[in-house]
Parts: sequence; structure tokens; C-alpha cells
Amino acid sequence: MLCALGAAVCFGTATVLQAMATRTADTGRGGEAALFLRAVRQWRYLAGLALDGLGFVFQVAALRSIPIYAVGAALASSLAVTAVVAARLLHVRLSGSEWGAVGVVCAGLAMLGVSSGTEGDRGGPAALEYAMLATAVAVLLLGLSGGRLPERGRALLLGLGAGFGFGVVEVAVRLIDSLAPSDLLADPATYALLLGGGAAFLSLTSALQRGSVTTATAGMVIGETIGPALVGVVWLGDRTREGLAWLAVLGFLVAVAGALALARFGEVAEEVAEEAPPSAGLGKSPSASRRPGD
Repeated sequence: MLCALGAAVCFGTATVLQAMATRTADTGRGGEAALFLRAVRQWRYLAGLALDGLGFVFQVAALRSIPIYAVGAALASSLAVTAVVAARLLHVRLSGSEWGAVGVVCAGLAMLGVSSGTEGDRGGPAALEYAMLATAVAVLLLGLSGGRLPERGRALLLGLGAGFGFGVVEVAVRLIDSLAPSDLLADPATYALLLGGGAAFLSLTSALQRGSVTTATAGMVIGETIGPALVGVVWLGDRTREGLAWLAVLGFLVAVAGALALARFGEVAEEVAEEAPPSAGLGKSPSASRRPGD
């Protein structure tokens, strides 16, 4: 559970650092590629990428030790980390209800920490790996067709797709039995993990560009928590401590509800464009998404 919380801290802090870097980098001409090249020359962006990498290591360690439902809820809490760090570094004002949502997330995670059992000991049916690979392909096709989707509901649909892609990563980590190169190359779960992460990033980027940030982030939180949690319980044998199933369900729902209340912090830079003080000297630009593919 400490690894899962560590991943949330890394991902949430990385979002703010990358947002600061991309906003400062928007001082020249060129498209997204030029913006990215300017951003990666800044220490904040590089630090954010390093935190993303460290967070992924923590995420893998957590998924190999505790149930998926606990890891998913902890990762959703990275929005609470983003909110707190943004309030400190980017001068984004949190309302009383948003501070309350941060507290709700912490309470939900505490309940999960008390009630979570160990990782399930089942490998799931043989078809599960191929189902995850098929889901990753579907998310990729959804992201590629983002511009052709109906405007109404587009952000929610793409956000859900991104969540399912990140959920594929969570499940695939559990399905990989051996880290030997020959076994990895022959394992469909390996390709599901890589394709799911890339497709999720593509769908989330499209969602943030083409619709409501809050709606897209809320869809992502729902997609990356509920689906993988059900897979873990139904097929992989994830369980709670004896007699504490009710507390785990309550903690999961509370943590996810708190994260949804903080959904606007899923993409912090756009918020800063309106609220950053003039002395900050930050220009308006697109910012990096929360996770590049964990």
C-alpha cells in the first residue's frame, strides 16, 4: 500500500511540474513537437518525467503485492496530490469543498489500507490475456477516431477509453508471470501492457484537447478503477481481510468519489492560465497529461 501511495504522490507531483515547464516553454513558435522540445530542456519537465518513471516502478511493485482495487483507488488519489501541490506551487485556489474532497480521499485510502488483503493467487482464465489485448486495441481505435466522434459525450467517451487503457496496464502487470526476455516476448499480456498504456495516453490527450477537462478526467478515473477492480476480484482472486469486505467496498467508493470531486485537477495547466498571478510570467499552452503510459 505504501508503494501505491508513493506512485500517487509521484504521478500527482509530476503533473504539476510538467504543467509549469510547458507553460514556461510556450515562448516561441511551432507546433506540439516544438513545444515538447522546448519543455524537455527544462529541469521541471525532466523531473516530472523522472517522477513518472519512479511512480510506474512503485505501481508495478504495488500490483504484485496487493489487490488491484486498492492500487486503482490509490492511483486515482493522485488527483488529490495534484490539487495540494498546485495550491502550493501554482497558486491555484482550492475551495473549502475541494479541501474536504482531499480529506475524503485520504479517509477512503485509510479504510482500504486497513481492509485490503494480499494479492490474489489465481492467474485467471487463459482468454483473459487476449481479452486485455483486444481491449487495448479497442482503446487505440477509439483514440485514433477521437476527432470523428460526436461532440456530445466525446470527452466522457475518450476519458473512459483512457481509463480502460490504464486499467489494462494494471491487469496486465498481474498477468505477467515471468520477466525473462523470451517469456515476455511470447506473452500476450506484455503487448497488452504496452499497447494499453500508449492507447490510454492517446485517448486522454485527445479528450483533453477536444472537450471538458473535468468530464474527461472523471471518465478516466471511473474507467481505471471499477473495471480492473472487478477483474481482480472475479478472475484473479483478490480478497479482503476476513470480515472486512464491507470496509473495503466503502473505502473504495469513498476514495473514488473524492477523486471525482477533484477531477478538474486532472489537467492543471489550463486552470493556471486564468488563476496564476501576473508575476509568474506563464503563458497559455497545452500541458502534459497525468501519466504517459503507466
